[in-house]
Amino acid sequence: MACTIMIPSGPASHSDPLPITAVLPRLRTVLAQHGSAVLVAPPGAGKTTAVPLALLEEKWLAGRRILLLAPRRLAARTAARRMAAMLDQRVGRTVGYRVRLDSRVGPDTRVEVITEGVLTRMLQADPSLAGVGLVIFDEFHERSLDADLGLALCRDIQGVLNENLHLLVMSATLDPVAVTGLLDQAPLIRCDGRAFAVETRYAGRPANQPLERAVVNVIRCSVAAGEGSLLVFLPGAPEIRRVDRLLNEGGLPAGWSTAPLYGYLPRDRQDAAIAPPPPGRYKIVLATAIAETSLTIDGIAVVVDSGLQRAARFDPGRGMARLVTLPVSRASADQRRGRAGRVGPGICYRLWTEATHQTLPPYNRPEILDADLAGLALELATWGVKRPDTLGWLDSPPAAAFQAAGRLLMDLGALNTDGTISRHGRQMAELPLHPRLAHMLLMAKKASMGSLACRIAAILSERDPFHFGGRKRDADLRLRLAVLHPSRKGNASPINECILDRAATRRILTVAAMLQKRLGLTKTSPLTGDPGRVLGWAYPDRIAQRRLGAPGRFLLANGRGAYLDPADPLSASDYLVVAHLDGERRESCIFLAVATDRHTLTHLCHFFPENC
Repeated sequence: MACTIMIPSGPASHSDPLPITAVLPRLRTVLAQHGSAVLVAPPGAGKTTAVPLALLEEKWLAGRRILLLAPRRLAARTAARRMAAMLDQRVGRTVGYRVRLDSRVGPDTRVEVITEGVLTRMLQADPSLAGVGLVIFDEFHERSLDADLGLALCRDIQGVLNENLHLLVMSATLDPVAVTGLLDQAPLIRCDGRAFAVETRYAGRPANQPLERAVVNVIRCSVAAGEGSLLVFLPGAPEIRRVDRLLNEGGLPAGWSTAPLYGYLPRDRQDAAIAPPPPGRYKIVLATAIAETSLTIDGIAVVVDSGLQRAARFDPGRGMARLVTLPVSRASADQRRGRAGRVGPGICYRLWTEATHQTLPPYNRPEILDADLAGLALELATWGVKRPDTLGWLDSPPAAAFQAAGRLLMDLGALNTDGTISRHGRQMAELPLHPRLAHMLLMAKKASMGSLACRIAAILSERDPFHFGGRKRDADLRLRLAVLHPSRKGNASPINECILDRAATRRILTVAAMLQKRLGLTKTSPLTGDPGRVLGWAYPDRIAQRRLGAPGRFLLANGRGAYLDPADPLSASDYLVVAHLDGERRESCIFLAVATDRHTLTHLCHFFPENC
């Protein structure tokens, strides 16, 4: 059945065809003849929503589905809603989405917008991707680990397990040469945009001025000048909360409001942030890189760019990851700048100098070069690949990090001695968790501690349910477990020292329930067991023994040092199992741990530090 596409009216569309329509005939021809293509189109061209719908009736698709990969859950839901509106349908009919813990698809769904990790799960469940005729990798310039893995696996089955699988890589700021080469010299199609002129103002920032103060100063100047609604890019949620507080404590003019936007916000608050303000009102959207691509935030006339982003860096020697704050690339800065030119001429304030801009890296560094590769190694083993160089990559996984990942999988029993995946490893791969946590769940289930392990895994894979503000954080995992316990009455005094994030708590409980279902446990399964023993299955190398005569100082089983603030109640414990630590200094700061004793840890004695 043919679909009627309705381009929404409004200031962003100007009742004119989307710019992408000019290249659609060539795109159809290229995909029909070559099977793969690379499309470079600027923000606002319409590639995310118009391209999948325009290809639905192609003969080579033969009624099969289109998978559109989105970099984030919010982007997936938003794109699906927009395409459904263009068809004058509800989400879940012709267009649906599938993300973690949420999906809206039906028997007639032809376009599925999915997050990148979902593609990996679909490929492992059905390596032929039966019923799928086209996979679109949108915003590929972000170079996430899951996107790189998904493209490598799709290339592996293209023309073999799925003879008619077509691939399309799309981006606004992609360096296309390497991608076209990986796709057997796939044709490159470029599309002009329709953005308005954006004036770039290099505001700079004094070296001794806190980031939040500098951002607030620029925002207030723009608001006073009546320049219009603002989109402000900050590195993370803590900075967003501080800027939000400073703006509202200082007061905003009538008709102005702030709207935080980051990944862990509840869905209704995310939707409110990207919705246009009512007539006569203005808003200041305080966002992480989540707003850099894929999302359309109507009404934005001004961008304030801190020039910073947060990224994970894994040290294979330490076996630890840490979050670092880095300058953005020039490509990312251009993406952010373009957000000010969607509805009219705009302004972009950059909190760095023009000279500094020339020193920024040209593109984002691929995540695969800096990430913990344990999950990737397990996925490849499940796929039947021992050596990653047997697949095609834009950037191959670094040898040291991949070898470290293999050693960890061996220690967890996920691999046989010949490097093939074990039965235990296959069970681990079926769980949507880091291999450490998947192993923990399987071991805990055997010991009748499965429900407790699901709670712990949910806490570790989601954000902390506590906000400590300016107060010193409490590292005790048991406090987090206490607020999740259904029989808990009132607040224990340590919990009164911080703010409970109820949205995070609800999500943790949702994830825990999903994991219980995956393990075949009921909702009424008892929450019995020892948290120290359970956590030890995931982190045997992070069992810690207190150094004699050194309060708060610990020696980890892997030989590294770690410390807690002496005021933290856990600092007096003889033994800890550590879940989160920063891994940045010679001695790592412990963020999350649980106290235990030597008797509990005897089953892990081969990891135990003997000399302190």
